[in-house]
Amino acid sequence: MIHLPKSAYTSCDWYDREMRTLFSNTWQFCGFVEDLADPGDWLTVQVGRHNLLVVKGRDHRLRAFHNLCRHRGTQLLRATGKSEKAITCPYHRWTYSLNGELLSVPERQREFPDLDLKKFCLHRASVETWLGMIWVHPKPDAPGLMHWLRDVPDHIGPHRPEELVPYPEGATDHEIAANWKIVVENYIDGYHLAHLHADTLNMYWHARQESRFIGPHFVFYEPLSPEYEANLEKMAPMPLIDHFTPEKPVGAYVPMLFPNLGIAANETMWSIFHVIPLAPDRTRVVTRTRVMPVSELAFYRQYLKSAQYYPSSETSGDDPLASGNFIDEDIYACEQQQKSLASPLFSVGATAKNLEAAVVQFQEHVHAHVTAVPSAATEV
Repeated sequence: MIHLPKSAYTSCDWYDREMRTLFSNTWQFCGFVEDLADPGDWLTVQVGRHNLLVVKGRDHRLRAFHNLCRHRGTQLLRATGKSEKAITCPYHRWTYSLNGELLSVPERQREFPDLDLKKFCLHRASVETWLGMIWVHPKPDAPGLMHWLRDVPDHIGPHRPEELVPYPEGATDHEIAANWKIVVENYIDGYHLAHLHADTLNMYWHARQESRFIGPHFVFYEPLSPEYEANLEKMAPMPLIDHFTPEKPVGAYVPMLFPNLGIAANETMWSIFHVIPLAPDRTRVVTRTRVMPVSELAFYRQYLKSAQYYPSSETSGDDPLASGNFIDEDIYACEQQQKSLASPLFSVGATAKNLEAAVVQFQEHVHAHVTAVPSAATEV
């Protein structure tokens, strides 16, 4: 049984090794297809040690490149943008097509009389889409995304997110004072659900949860609580998703795709939970949600029906455990665990045989990547 050392959650050395050996060698989520709706739309994402850009070409194909000018390595694009006709370096104005080809160099004839434009295309990366999500890999010849996901698509619920619509009101963006692995371990820990979230997630039957690993990926399901299921059409806070089948019944499907993308899908919504490492003790978590494409009136009517089951209670903005929000509860728990790592008395006590088994298995997968013998396979 592997328990990662304290240094895995605190040291810059571990963090740097994870960026090099783990995040630089796995498929990473970077956005949704609607983020790149038109030719010339682009976005950038940090994948381990590599900053990548994804752009929609004039042929409506998505292409991914390393976000480095071939002249002096200057970053070409920042964040996201729309309707670029070409990609131009801000430093010396070397200009590339949306296909990554070098088009022009200022003062080429005088300063670079022998420059062969064809030899200085942008370095390519891999890009694929799945369920309306865009995924990238730093290597241009990476094994396919479906090869990486294995049989996970068969175990993440019946939801069809490409048929759902974005729900901006459900988006969140938090910076958490904790290592990214603590955030992931909290996400896959089944032990705390009935305790920390006794009130905020009481609509699910935590005692009947089912989970397993498929390769490095974690999959999870738990049914609705009997009371909630019996009154589902009245108690659901939003219009119900109509995708459920006897083979994939209503409930919470909450996988964590290794190493850092959670999908939280239930009776009323489908969300991504993107865990983004920032530093050994700092993590950004972004959620984006999709719901059934129904009218605002339908949302309001469902809210009115369910409101009687959720009486308002006094909450304190100063106390995350009294906020009535399970995300605030989780953030508090993660940050307290990170603080405790500084204590000389810190240790991991007894581990729950079943409900914390996923944490140990996740640590084993991280350990296997980080301690792998360095080779050319870890370099792009």
